This record gives sequence, C-alpha cells and structure tokens, in this order.
Amino acid sequence: MSDANKQWGERLKQARLAAGLSQKMLGIEAGLDPFVASTRINRYELGIHKPDLLTVRKLAAVLRVPVAFFYADTNDEVAELLFQYGQATQETRQHIQQILKASPIEPRM
Repeated sequence: MSDANKQWGERLKQARLAAGLSQKMLGIEAGLDPFVASTRINRYELGIHKPDLLTVRKLAAVLRVPVAFFYADTNDEVAELLFQYGQATQETRQHIQQILKASPIEPRM
C-alpha cells in the first residue's frame, strides 16, 4: 500500500467520522450497492483500494468536503482548511473569500 493511498483513506475516515456516518451509511448515501457499501468504504479507508473520481465526487458531496481535501499533499494544514471550508456555511465561505481577496500576496524571493 502506498503512503498516498493510506493518507487518502485516513482523510476519508476523518470526514466520515466527523459526519457521524457508519461505513455502510456513507457508501449507501454515495450510491454504492448496499450489499457491498461497508466493505468498499472499509477498503478505501484502509488504503487497499482507491475509488474512481466519480465515486470520490459522490463521497465528497455526502461528506460536505471539497474533492481536493482527499488529495491535498502531505501538508495537513491545507487539508484541514479544505475540510473546514467544506463544512462552513455559504455566508462564511463568502467572508473567507473576501478576506483572501483583500490580503496582499507577498512576492517570493
């Protein structure tokens, strides 16, 4: 198992637990066959398998996280920001966007 698959699975589990869903319920809500939903989510979380992009989009929608949350590089700060942004209300998201637009971008040296 690759480190990337393990990290992906850990992020899926983090979002699922935060949503208060069982593996089976997450799989069913994401459109997986109820008979295999729990097993499939379990294998994703363990990093044994990685879902295709369409399934990732469905999982992200159910968990209210951006798809990018699962793929954020090893920088946990970025992943946490993506997670929190996905959970935020539309009003909060707009406020965050305004703050970022108003913040000066420092040139790299």
